[in-house]
Amino acid sequence: MHDQVQDLIEKLELLPHPEGGYYKEIYRSPGIIPQQVLGKHFSGNRNFSTSIYFLLTSDDFSAFHRIGQDEIWYFHSGSSLFIHMIDQQGNYFRHELGTGVNKGQTPQFVVPAGYWFASNIKNKNSYSLVGCTVAPGFDFDDFELAKREKLIDEFPQHSEIIHKLTRL
Repeated sequence: MHDQVQDLIEKLELLPHPEGGYYKEIYRSPGIIPQQVLGKHFSGNRNFSTSIYFLLTSDDFSAFHRIGQDEIWYFHSGSSLFIHMIDQQGNYFRHELGTGVNKGQTPQFVVPAGYWFASNIKNKNSYSLVGCTVAPGFDFDDFELAKREKLIDEFPQHSEIIHKLTRL
């Protein structure tokens, strides 16, 4: 697996992502949405949409984080992965992204705006390559990485999964 993952990282020119895993932005629409149209929870103008490759291995996880936009995930290759979500009311959801439709997996899934979410690989010694599209387009000003104790204070009923999928 290591050689295959390293090959993907090199050929797709992926970089380490702050939440875990590797990524590369592959599309940023040229069209711009003005900040005044987006509303006050956006710090400035945003592109219509953005898209990235995202690679995660079973030795790592994507830590809980949230953004102010919907994020569409697309499965490309490797092991299926779990997307863990906590909504604003404290409800926990887990979705399996993959091609095993008969096993309850879907090859595409939308994480709603404002949800805390994290992901990890289902199978050991594996990886998952996915694509993620954000609209309005992603900007790191919209990205909030969860602080473990703060998130556990807010959602103590989910402390086990929060502890497992946070670093700070």
